[in-house]
Parts: sequence; structure tokens; C-alpha cells
Amino acid sequence: MPIFNSFCPFISYFQQRIYRFCQNFIIGLADFVESIKHEKELAIDTEFKRTSTYSPILCLIQIATKSKAACIDAISIKNLVPLFEKLYQDDTLWIVHSARQDIEALYCLSNKIPKQLFDTQIAASLLNFPIQISYQELTAELLDVHLEKAYTRLDWTTRPLPIKAIEYALDDVIYLIKNYYKLNDKLAIENKVEWVKEDSKELLNSSLYEMPIDQAWKKVKGIFRLPKQAQNKVAALSAFREHKAKNKNKPRKWILSDDQLIRCALGKEKLSQNNEKQFKSFITNHPEINNVIIPVKQSNPPTEIEKQQKIQLQKLIKQKATKYNLPLEVIATNKSLLNYIRGDNSVSFCKGWRYKLLKKELEC
Repeated sequence: MPIFNSFCPFISYFQQRIYRFCQNFIIGLADFVESIKHEKELAIDTEFKRTSTYSPILCLIQIATKSKAACIDAISIKNLVPLFEKLYQDDTLWIVHSARQDIEALYCLSNKIPKQLFDTQIAASLLNFPIQISYQELTAELLDVHLEKAYTRLDWTTRPLPIKAIEYALDDVIYLIKNYYKLNDKLAIENKVEWVKEDSKELLNSSLYEMPIDQAWKKVKGIFRLPKQAQNKVAALSAFREHKAKNKNKPRKWILSDDQLIRCALGKEKLSQNNEKQFKSFITNHPEINNVIIPVKQSNPPTEIEKQQKIQLQKLIKQKATKYNLPLEVIATNKSLLNYIRGDNSVSFCKGWRYKLLKKELEC
């Protein structure tokens, strides 16, 4: 049986496309970290579980370089500090596909954010692939390799893991590193390397992975349909829910569902006696929550003049998109166009490479 069955801390170590387990391929974490210490580019993926907890339970960390790949058991190995020291070095580039959840899963254990990121999903969108292209679809397009999705619903806390599941997990980085080189070459030809760096950098912000309690109202669906007084009550209740869910490491909805929050805010339902007591104590200790300001959301449909302005702007942007081999939505979404027409200059195409592309059109 493979070492995975033993519950010992281990790393299953693969060279190139050799899919077999034997003692020669089993090494320790320290040895693996030593073997990649000079590598600057690391393809990274994770497997985690998030069904009954607030934070994801990190189960596996997969890492690949040009010559090796490893599957690291994050449940069995209690001390991941040597690995984190390598992953979070200033000169280590993370290569990840749709990176947000993987960064978060690792952030919950390390409390760190990578210094450099190349998100292959973002890179693909800059080369006119579908914006939300999956890893499997992109790998098929770039490498003509067709990967299975057999283990997408597997409980990754299960031990022992099936060998086929480990192979599946390793495929997520073995081809990822190859996709990176293909994409980077194509981006270089189209002078877009800096663009993917800029867009990937948007994910390197710790506030994305740690919800401030005064912003917890943003997680409540339907809040903007409520009267102002009820919105303020929802802001306070959602802050309490966020605080309690995080402390107990339980899903928000296990503490209070959105529907319960709204019904309580409207006076149609009462908190349980225990929650009411805890809520009052929470507000006493966090009086600033009573001062949370929820901005007015403009939900009015566009006027005829706004529709015409949007059509004109879309036409100009579409010309740029065609010229630079980009999907229109990568430059500007319908929502951002309407917001811009209504005076919002914080939209994505008013900064960075997008603004440089559209500067002349926007200043007309």
C-alpha cells in the first residue's frame, strides 16, 4: 500500500509523468523544501474542505516546478513553517489557476500573502480565452491534454486517500506549470506580460481574505431592498454573526441565516435568548458598529441618454478589444460602463493598463 495509508507525515514525490508509488518517491518535507530552494517559479494548487467550518480546512498542497511535483499532506504534517518560508519569499512567483480560494486556504494557516502571483485564468482572459475558463479547458486548449474531473466532490479530509485521487491532485500542478510557460510566451508576443502582473496583483490584498466585521453586511443578500433603519440593524446583526462564526469556526448560516437576519431587522422574528444576550454584549464591546454607513445603491434603470452614451462607449471599447485580442468584458463590464457614465471614476478601466488603452477615448 502507498505511504498515504499510514497517516505518517509524507510527501508523495513524482518525476515528470511517472505515476507510481514506491519508497524511492517518498521524501520528507524538509528534503523537498531543500530540493526547490533555488526555484523561483512554483505552480501551486490546494485541496480543502469547507462545509462545516468558517475557515477552509487545508487538506493538500500541490507544488510543481519544471522537473518535479509534490503532494503535501497538510493534515498530517503539523509544522508547515519550512514550506511557508519558501512559498512566501520575495522572489517566489506563485503560478495558480483562479487563485483566490487557494491563497485564502493557505492564508488561514500562514497568515501571509504571496509576494508575486501569475494567475493563469487571468492570463488566459488577456489572450481572448473565455473569462472564466476552467483549468481542464485551458489545459486541453494549450496542451491537448484532457484531464478528468472525477474527484471534484471528494472529501479531501479522507484518509487514506485513493491513489487515483492523489494522481488527480498532482495533475492540477503538473500541467499548470506547462500552461504557465505557454501563456507567458503568448503574452510576451502581445506585450501583455505586465498586464497579467497588474491584474494578478489585485488578489494580493489581505483584506480579501479576512472580512472586517464592519463590512459583514456585504454578505447579506437583499439588504438594499430594506428600509434604512432595517439596513442599520442588519449591519449590526451581520457584524455579530461574523464575529461569532469566526470565533466558533462555524459557517455564518449556522449562526444566523440571511433570512433570519432580515426578519429580525424588520421585527418579524426575535433572536434566541442566548443570541440576544451575546448580541448586546457584542454591541457594548464594539460600539463603532452602530456607526456603520451603508452606501445608497443606485438601482435605477438607465435613462435613454445613458443608454446612448453606453452604446457609444461600448463601440469604442469593442474596437480596442478587437485590436488587442481581448474579450470586451476584460476591459469593461456593462455594470462598470453604467457606473462610469453616472460619474464613478473608480471603475477598473479608469486605472492601470486599461486606462492607458482607453485614455484618448475617455478624454474625448
